[in-house]
Amino acid sequence: MSVYLSLFIEFFQIGLFAVGGGPATIPFLIDLTSRHDWYTKADVANMLAVSESTPGPIGINMATYAGYNAAGFTGGLTATLSLVLPSIIVIVIIAQILDKFSQSRNVKAAFFLIRPAVTGLIAMAVYEIFNTAMFTNAAGEFQIPVTLLLICIGYYLLMCYSKLKKLHPSFWILCGAVMGIVMKL
Repeated sequence: MSVYLSLFIEFFQIGLFAVGGGPATIPFLIDLTSRHDWYTKADVANMLAVSESTPGPIGINMATYAGYNAAGFTGGLTATLSLVLPSIIVIVIIAQILDKFSQSRNVKAAFFLIRPAVTGLIAMAVYEIFNTAMFTNAAGEFQIPVTLLLICIGYYLLMCYSKLKKLHPSFWILCGAVMGIVMKL
């Protein structure tokens, strides 16, 4: 099977089942690391960091990055379009029947049941990314980075200080980027 067909199938499925937006795609992207060599779990953490600091939806940015890693520009385009295609199809279908079913008890019950599943997907993503980013070294081995933990605690305490809370979020993003670069040196 060609890499483009694989990208299409995988990201179409992610787009179809990752209800809840970009963060809900993270467990699916982590799962792809066990089935394809397109990227590693550490790359998912990097994709998330880049996606959070760039304009645009997280899921789209991550799909583009993963597709680009797998097959260059056309791979990025394939993964991105495959991720959004299910949403476009569903939106068109829903728009056609929304008025008829918007007050349906069954529709309301389905959305009531979907919310905890989305919450679970996002919680799992947070756990996986935190574990990979904080406790996994470049070789994929478990380690406790004392220096990094101290920096995170210090960073958190600074953000809690009332006068610093008023600073624009871009300041904190820039500080985090600088600290990340310094930690990599």
